[in-house]
Amino acid sequence: MKLHELSSAEGSRKARKRVGRGIGSGMGKTATRGHKGQNSRSGGGVRPGFEGGQNPLYRRLPKRGFTNQFRKEFAIVNLTELNKFAAGTEITPEFLLESGVVKNARDGIKILGDGEITVQLNVKANKFSQSAVEKIQAAGGKTEVI
Repeated sequence: MKLHELSSAEGSRKARKRVGRGIGSGMGKTATRGHKGQNSRSGGGVRPGFEGGQNPLYRRLPKRGFTNQFRKEFAIVNLTELNKFAAGTEITPEFLLESGVVKNARDGIKILGDGEITVQLNVKANKFSQSAVEKIQAAGGKTEVI
């Protein structure tokens, strides 16, 4: 089988509806919008969430809590992911991005203590969990908050 011989499964690709293309198409004249009314006009229709004047769902439901707009979102790295580096390596947020351990650094890197670490590493990150600090130091490594 070659690339030019491939074809999609039968019925998986549907042609789009071309409205307003003549009376013979079956979708001409009013272009499936019907006669008169708000939705037949250009620019017509109602905003999202509008329920014809009935109190809309987003106003009927109770509101609880709030979203902290200043919240910091950390990229999480577990100790098992640091185990693959050679002993004595200096682990920094830039190094983790380059090596592909982290795709997006967000507001910083947080090292969590999930798993075991057997190599001695010098780890620099924005935050550490207590268990991660203990395990890194037990393996002979150092931690530094940047």
